[in-house]
Amino acid sequence: MTITEREAATPVQARAVTRAWWRAVRRHSFFLLVLTAGLVLRVLAQAAYQPALLYIDSEKYLGGSVATAPQGYQALLRLLEPVGGLALVAAVQHVFGLAIAVALYVVLLRRGAPRWVATLAAAPVLLDAYQLQLEQTIMPDVLFETMIAAGLVVLLWRPGPWPLAVGALVLGAAVTVREIGAVLIVPVVVFAAVTVRGWRRKLQRSALAAGCFVLPVLGYLTGTFLVSGHFVMSGNGPSPQYGRAAAAADCATLRLPADERALCPSPAQTLALGGIDGLLHNPRSPSHTVPVPPGLTRAEFLDRFALAVFRQQPLRVAASVARDSARLFAPVRDGDPQITPIARWQFQDFYPTYPRTYSMAFLTRLAHAHGSGGDLAAVQPAASFLRTYQLGGGYTPGPLYAVFLVAGVAGAVRRRTELRVPCLLVTLAAVVLLVSSDAFEFSWRYQLPAVVLLPLAGALGVTALIRGRASRSAAPSG
Repeated sequence: MTITEREAATPVQARAVTRAWWRAVRRHSFFLLVLTAGLVLRVLAQAAYQPALLYIDSEKYLGGSVATAPQGYQALLRLLEPVGGLALVAAVQHVFGLAIAVALYVVLLRRGAPRWVATLAAAPVLLDAYQLQLEQTIMPDVLFETMIAAGLVVLLWRPGPWPLAVGALVLGAAVTVREIGAVLIVPVVVFAAVTVRGWRRKLQRSALAAGCFVLPVLGYLTGTFLVSGHFVMSGNGPSPQYGRAAAAADCATLRLPADERALCPSPAQTLALGGIDGLLHNPRSPSHTVPVPPGLTRAEFLDRFALAVFRQQPLRVAASVARDSARLFAPVRDGDPQITPIARWQFQDFYPTYPRTYSMAFLTRLAHAHGSGGDLAAVQPAASFLRTYQLGGGYTPGPLYAVFLVAGVAGAVRRRTELRVPCLLVTLAAVVLLVSSDAFEFSWRYQLPAVVLLPLAGALGVTALIRGRASRSAAPSG
């Protein structure tokens, strides 16, 4: 080819690339529109609350030790803080949110989902204001979500031992960000077992999945032991299960030693304390005020009470957990006094603080100590717009979550579809993770993984149903 021919070919190639690019844009225009809306909302959140939102627990993640919180999130903070302070941390968390949506869309297309179904599955993480609020907050939840999404995408991408090993490793590493992630070993091992035939291969794949999942956890525990001398993930305070047990207990019929009787609160006392959160953390709670008998630690004392409730009144405990789990599917989100105040996860017209300990002065010093200059501020009108958007319905409706769950279950039990096992994996992961969180304490913060897991499960289920119906229609009649 001569120089003249080469020069003539260049514009032709450029036009071909441009046409291909525009075809791709038109093909995915619905998703790109929703993705753009999600990007705009994140820019508004970044501008509205500067440099980032700080919550009560932000302090322990910013400066905490192994004894107070898992260190997975701290690793991200230490990487980003010196470069751009807390504003950069929030910006990266917003990028994580966008990346999760793109990953869900791509893996669903790969699994044969229609573009509108894949877009619907990605929309909650892009548009849900509760997701946006936590992306702007210095807390580990968004990193935890991202690692779960990454692990599931690897597992769903294609079958085989290598994707299984890598996906299990990523999900196991999520435990170093939030300990509740340990329950995800259940869906991972089940997924490994049902993807192959023959008991020997099932055992081999299950062992591979379990080993890879546990490997980062054991590595982390070994590191904490070498640093602190304690082979634990973190300290969650004395007896975190006390709150659920005390809230569920029927004190009139519960058989207890005399020194434990005062640990059992009346319904009125539980309500006055603010439910499980107050029973665990309020200084006026029996968990803090009742004297500990000689020879026991407070944790042991509270554990004995919780164990008595679990043994004698398991149905009450199960019913209490079920009532809380059902809250996710309610048509509206209200401020129930028996759960952690929902206002903590809502945008405000002002920069939110928490009376007494976590005042504006305290939070400002905390931000300055971690690379952020200037005052903490809520900037108008962006802050008011985000609050209006959130309170006006800018979140995933509870009934839609219920539809996603039903669709995921339907796909998981449907025979003769290659999507049965993927549906089982994601639906089981959603149920195990959300119910396990609720077993300790219901909080709208702990429901956040639902914006990733339930839409993905529902989209896989809908795709299985659509493809099954299409294959029946295409089958020749007798």
